[in-house]
Amino acid sequence: MTRTTILTREQVPVDSQATLEGFEKFFGFVPNLFAVMAQSPHALAAFKGLQTPLQQTLDADIRERIELAVSEVNGCEYRLRTHSYIGERFGKLDAAEMQMSQHGKSSDPKAEAAVLFVRKVTETSGKVSDADLKAVRDAGWTDAEIIEIIALGVQFLYTNFVNNVFQIEIDFPTVEVVSTEA
Repeated sequence: MTRTTILTREQVPVDSQATLEGFEKFFGFVPNLFAVMAQSPHALAAFKGLQTPLQQTLDADIRERIELAVSEVNGCEYRLRTHSYIGERFGKLDAAEMQMSQHGKSSDPKAEAAVLFVRKVTETSGKVSDADLKAVRDAGWTDAEIIEIIALGVQFLYTNFVNNVFQIEIDFPTVEVVSTEA
C-alpha cells in the first residue's frame, strides 16, 4: 500500500503540471512516481534538472542497465519494473541482459564494467577501490564517462529512495525476465 497520496492531475500544483505533461506524452500516462514527486514542484524540478542533461549522456541501453543495477542494490521494485519495461521498449535490451545488468553483469564486457562499477559505487557510497576505478577505465570508459555513470547512479538513487520511502504502487507492466546466474 502506497504510504502517500498519488495526486490526480487536478490535485497537482500548477508548477508541476508542465513536467507531468512531458511524462504523460512519453509514457502515455503519468507514472505514479511522478504524481507523488509532483507534490513538491521543487523536488520534481530537481529530478528533471538531473534527468534532462543526463539523457544526453552515454547510450540509452547503458543508462537503462545502470538504472537496473542501482535499483537492484537498493531493492527498488518500482524502478526495476519501470526500467525493465523501458529497457525492453526503448533500450532494445532483451530480458536476459536486463537481468544480468541488475547483478553487475553483461554479455558486453564494456557494459559489464559500467554496471559492476555503478553497483560498487552504490554499495560503498562512492568509496570504491583503486582496482574498481582501474577496471572501469581499462574497459574503455573515460573519466568524463565515469562521472556520467556516477551522475546517473545519483539520479536513480533519488527515485529509488522516493519509491522505497513511500512504497509507491507499481503501475508498469511486468516484463518477462529470463533467469540467469547472478
